[in-house]
Amino acid sequence: MEVEIDEKELKAAGAEPLSDGRRGLRIHGWEIESRKRSILKSSDHLLWEQKLQTSHLPEMVFGESSLVLKHVNSGIKIHFNAFDALNGWKQEALPPVEVPAAAKWKFRSKPLQQVILDYDYTFTTPYCGSETIEIDTDYGRGEISQRTCNLHWEDCEEKIDVVSLTSKEPILFYDEVVLYEDELADNGVSLLTVKVLRVDGVLMRLRDTRMHCVFDVSANPILLRESCWREAAFKTLSAIGHPSDPAAYSDPSIISQRLPIIKHKTQKLKVADNL
Repeated sequence: MEVEIDEKELKAAGAEPLSDGRRGLRIHGWEIESRKRSILKSSDHLLWEQKLQTSHLPEMVFGESSLVLKHVNSGIKIHFNAFDALNGWKQEALPPVEVPAAAKWKFRSKPLQQVILDYDYTFTTPYCGSETIEIDTDYGRGEISQRTCNLHWEDCEEKIDVVSLTSKEPILFYDEVVLYEDELADNGVSLLTVKVLRVDGVLMRLRDTRMHCVFDVSANPILLRESCWREAAFKTLSAIGHPSDPAAYSDPSIISQRLPIIKHKTQKLKVADNL
């Protein structure tokens, strides 16, 4: 979905586009930026395999693509990238999904070898974002120190106000960044936009992470992060009265209404002006 950005609406909301050709906006102390880059080169692909200690990666990995949410005053940066997502996949190490044609599809050819599919070839990941803190260490030169951190997220009962998100206010910015994708040898699709995975005729799996911040100039911002994992076998979907045709589930919004929840967690992060 392409959204036309109206500069008058941006200004009225207290926002402005990012400079230097970056795609995104600056609003109420936050910088929101999307970066879309090309697929990994073969040399980088091999380097990633070495770092992740695997010989398996998705067919298309957009290694330099990312979505970045940065709170300027505190230096907190929450970002989504393919490497950290695949690192989560490697550590979780789910068992492989058995497809109907498993007997014929046990082996995938590679030069001089055949590889047994004994790994999670759907590349499902528990990843819900990476966290760093950027500190301007030299105001004169504009040098920035960046360090990985574990922010203090608190479990909470609060929920993202979905009703407020459906109000008819103008959309100030919209984008969708694909981090990796694999066609699963024509047995379905694995697509990480932090949205959806599908294995045709076997499994529907949705791992959804949403972040929501209400801008209130009278208080430090509170960021809500809601993670919801949904999953069901197609035979289960059919048994509870939903269509078993994979095409009926091509829209993530439809999937989220029909799949049963297997895990749900909401956390909040209180962002101070300065850490």
